[in-house]
Amino acid sequence: MPVSLAFSADGARAALRFMHPKGNILTREIMAGLRAACDDISRAERLKLVTLVSDAADFSFGASVPEHAPGEIEQALPEMHELVRDLLAIQAPTAAVVRGRCLGGGFELALACDFIFAADDATFALPEIALGVLPPVGSVLLPLKTGYARAARAALTGGANDAGYWERAGLVAFTAPREQLDGAVDAWFAQHLAPHSAAALRHAAIALRYHAHDAVERLLPRIEQLYLSDVMSTEDAAEGVRAFIEKRAPVWKDR
Repeated sequence: MPVSLAFSADGARAALRFMHPKGNILTREIMAGLRAACDDISRAERLKLVTLVSDAADFSFGASVPEHAPGEIEQALPEMHELVRDLLAIQAPTAAVVRGRCLGGGFELALACDFIFAADDATFALPEIALGVLPPVGSVLLPLKTGYARAARAALTGGANDAGYWERAGLVAFTAPREQLDGAVDAWFAQHLAPHSAAALRHAAIALRYHAHDAVERLLPRIEQLYLSDVMSTEDAAEGVRAFIEKRAPVWKDR
């Protein structure tokens, strides 16, 4: 199954896992599965941590580029934004467990979580600019979590930074060797969350996310409209998708 949800025996933890054979890309099918799982999570009252985990070597290469073509993006982009809202609405602390590459929409999903736990081989990037477009959720949540300067560097250059860079920026909670990451998450949970009341953690997570909720509801519809109405009407956005699919360098017309 492309998406699975499993609860621990005591109900204190849930693991939301997703899998796509090509770079763990976020197709509309996978996004719909993740949204359905978020709805199932909402009915669990004893949760103290929900982890978002990739079953692939890389966390995610991001959104499906073919689904960003005209006629497809009008459905795919709103679905992605609803998934982000669903993650922000989970009534328990959330964490993205990241190995390998965490790109584009994959990075945006991680940003929608309370914590990011990363393997020391993890890399993060918002490469949408190389496709002639922009990262809508990243444009809202990355400045909120790390400040404008780091967000601008990520979104405007499309360059990748390793987990250590984002740990020093405060975005990544901790790093560990890839093969030790699961054990490190277990140990961190046992020390920092397990001793506390699930009810208290639930309400604290809700309170802490009010800033993100407000930013998403205030800004994301405007950015989504900018993306669909303005960015996707440019020749370069269409060229970026074509070039990616044809595996060649884009030829920009700057319009």
